[in-house]
Amino acid sequence: MLASHFSTCAEQLRLEGAAISYEGEAPSSEELESQLPRDLERGTTGMGPHLHDVRLAATGRDLRSFGSQGEQRTAVLALVLAEAAALFRATGDRPLVLLDDVLSELDGERRHALAEMIAADGQSILTATASSALPVEPAVSIVVTPGIAQRSL
Repeated sequence: MLASHFSTCAEQLRLEGAAISYEGEAPSSEELESQLPRDLERGTTGMGPHLHDVRLAATGRDLRSFGSQGEQRTAVLALVLAEAAALFRATGDRPLVLLDDVLSELDGERRHALAEMIAADGQSILTATASSALPVEPAVSIVVTPGIAQRSL
């Protein structure tokens, strides 16, 4: 489910041919149970999905090694938005999405695409270092200066 949401979000953000895959073999129940006494003794889990990687790719290229900084940023944004979509689908509640200074490495086209996506999908908080970085007029704008947070009209 996350993979299809990721591909859709990445495509909307103009990252063509994006795919996510899990790199690793999921342990069987028997393997996990045989490891349990040792895990309890050590106080940590010695096998499982937390020890494997997730591969983000675009047009077959591993973005970790062969993606530009903009492509990597776009893939991470697509992953965050895909997780929000998956949570909504599973719970029926839209999660609050917090995006801190994500616009700095996106071109204008991707900024607009992101703005359209978050405007359509529930609550989002997007921070930027300057209001000029925002591609559209926000529903609510709060300007923060040292010691002061003020709603902009």
